[in-house]
Amino acid sequence: MDYYSNQISRLIDEFSRLPGIGAKSAQRLAFHIINMPKEQVESFAKALVDARNNVRYCTQCCTLTDRELCPICSNLDRDQRTIMVVETPRDLAAYEKTGKYNGVYHVLHGAISPMLGIGPSDIRLKELIERLQGDVDEVIIATNSSLEGETTAMYISKLIKPTGIKVSRIASGVPVGGDLEYIDEVTLLRALEGRTEL
Repeated sequence: MDYYSNQISRLIDEFSRLPGIGAKSAQRLAFHIINMPKEQVESFAKALVDARNNVRYCTQCCTLTDRELCPICSNLDRDQRTIMVVETPRDLAAYEKTGKYNGVYHVLHGAISPMLGIGPSDIRLKELIERLQGDVDEVIIATNSSLEGETTAMYISKLIKPTGIKVSRIASGVPVGGDLEYIDEVTLLRALEGRTEL
């Protein structure tokens, strides 16, 4: 049974299609939009349509941008000879927030997962290999510590090592503030193997 008019129900349905948005959140968002000033709603709607129409992949690193090259790839102060490989644009943003990495990125848009039918040709590996024909000193593999991320890291490493380009993997281990008794064995092993001298 519908409690609201068609317009409101349709708006709630559209919001509920978004990832992580349940029925109550969709309802809350719909009523928020309805109560916003008309100009703000029009601006919001225009931002959605403009983003969908204009955002594309960076021709160099494959992240999302509204230009041919993203701001990182077009920044001449960045070290173009060091490439960090990440799974998603969100991973890129996470590393950028640290403010400690000055190289460039390559976004795979996924990870190899035979169980899900995702192979090397389904992610942006071909573009990475093409980039390595240029002047590259190091590739830092920063995929997730999941089974898929580890599989992808091993695959990329095997592809790159014969070229003579240095390949490294980000360290992973015990999170800051984590209790050792609650951390899984694989994470503890990686923390032990990646230990550094004090």
